[in-house]
Amino acid sequence: MRAVFSLLGLLLVVAVVGVLAKKQLSSGVAPATSVDAPAGVAVPAGTPKQQLQQFEQAVQGAMQQRRPMPDEAQ
Repeated sequence: MRAVFSLLGLLLVVAVVGVLAKKQLSSGVAPATSVDAPAGVAVPAGTPKQQLQQFEQAVQGAMQQRRPMPDEAQ
């Protein structure tokens, strides 16, 4: 009896998740963003490839900086 209720509960959860996923996927294309950005929000410049290169350069620059070493005198 308990196995039947467990199975029915599992099927109910799968059905709910399926309905929600279908609703989310069929909602359409994301709305187009306007050129005017809200105040305080930076608009990315360049192509995605250029943005990726800029990000990688920023990460490499951060990795090259020396960390301050703590004083070893005790």
